[in-house]
Order: sequence, then structure tokens, then C-alpha cells
Amino acid sequence: MDTTVTAGAVLLHGRFEEPVELTMAHLRALPEHRAEVSFDCLSAGPQRHVFEGALLWDVLRAARPLVDFKGRKQRLRHLVAVTGADGHLVVVSWAEFDPDFGAQPILLATTMDGRPLDAEGPQLVVPTDVCGARYVSGITAVRLAEAAACA
Repeated sequence: MDTTVTAGAVLLHGRFEEPVELTMAHLRALPEHRAEVSFDCLSAGPQRHVFEGALLWDVLRAARPLVDFKGRKQRLRHLVAVTGADGHLVVVSWAEFDPDFGAQPILLATTMDGRPLDAEGPQLVVPTDVCGARYVSGITAVRLAEAAACA
């Protein structure tokens, strides 16, 4: 599958009814959430930021994933891979952000410290992480897959 995406947009692909390309405007149209975070960055040391953006849960639900929402165990089979413009790739499990399980407020942030991220693209924010390694800047793609496909 071709995963080319318009500059500044995010491609949602994998287990969706069809691939979806989201712009920052699409992300801003979803309910906005705020996260005040602190984490340790290996290269820059301790960081404190305020991010605002859409919950990963809301983004995925709006994109019509091929996920059985009636069954809880079926949802646990899914993984989400988030790729940044620099090639940084992070995987989160569905259970981390699903309200029936971990309910973590993982964001696709559109602003950082009040500054719009339009030039860089959205950023993955995992507010509960102590280490900043899962903060992905300039997200270009989000892939939803069943864990069995990864084995």
C-alpha cells in the first residue's frame, strides 16, 4: 500500500474501513484535551510542557476502525504504530488508551505550550510516561494492526 501523505497531514491506515488522511484542522475539530506533562528526555534532560489536542481514542474512533467494540477481548488484539517525520516509530497497545482498560489520555497534540504545531505536525503525547521516548514529533502515519499480524 502506498503510504504517501500530503505535507502536514497524518495517514491513518491498516484496520480501517479505508485509509484516512487527517489534517491539523481535522484534529482540531475533535474534542480538545489538555495535558500538563513532565518527563525526562535523554538528550535535553527534564522537560515540562502543556499539550493540547485530540485523544488517540477519539481520532481512531472517528476514522472507522475495523474493531469489534461490543467485545472487550477482541479490542485487546490491536496495536497502534505511530511514525514521525524523522522515522521515529512507537507502538502502543489498544488497552493503554481504551476507556474500559488503561484509559490513558494519549494525545495527538496540535499545540505545545500554547504554540500551534502546524509547521511540525502533530505530536504523540503519553502523559503517564516518565521517559520522553514515546513522544513522537511530526506524526506522519498511524497504523492500526492486529497483534497476530505482528507475530
